[in-house]
Amino acid sequence: MDVIRWLFDAEIHIGSQTLLWREVLGNVFGLLSALGGMRRRVWAWPVGIAGNALLFTVFLGAVFGTPNPVNLLGQAGRQVMFVVVSVYGWYRWTRRDGAAATTIAPHWASRRARAGLLVALVGGTAVLTPIFTALGSYPPQWSDAWIFTGSLLATYGMAKGWVEFWLIWVAVDVVGVPLLFSAGYYASGIMYVVYGAFTLTGFFVWRGQRVRPSSAVVVEG
Repeated sequence: MDVIRWLFDAEIHIGSQTLLWREVLGNVFGLLSALGGMRRRVWAWPVGIAGNALLFTVFLGAVFGTPNPVNLLGQAGRQVMFVVVSVYGWYRWTRRDGAAATTIAPHWASRRARAGLLVALVGGTAVLTPIFTALGSYPPQWSDAWIFTGSLLATYGMAKGWVEFWLIWVAVDVVGVPLLFSAGYYASGIMYVVYGAFTLTGFFVWRGQRVRPSSAVVVEG
């Protein structure tokens, strides 16, 4: 109980700015999860889920009474989505075919899948923007909708082993950095800058490791 109370109350003061330890730790867990995903480690999924739980409370600032009373509904909602999709990814990466191998292997998505990702990204943003506006999310609401939709598609692509999922993360980061800084979530904004560089690295790593879909790759626990 004391640890939970500390997580909710602990703050970092830098000049006139106040950062929550929950926001810092949540983003560190997210970075560790991304690192594990690039190296195809199964532990990336549970570590990411822990970070999602922390950041959910951060981005509902007005609900949880944080020093920054700003709600980013897309950011908060995507944490819930991350948990759901991560459970699927965790299962997929640990489902075994035979004695040691899993079905996961870095590979390009088909042209049809790429087209589907693009349509889903644009369409999901268009659908969610008026919903987030009506619910009072921080403007510009299309940015929040873009981040939510892109995060969903990128996490799904990671679970499928598509190399392209890294590029979706880049598109999310490009929009996320200015939105988070304008909303006062500085720790998350800085981490998004780090994520941007990291996701580009991850893309080239996975591109170099890609194999034919029929090939077997061991995923380490």
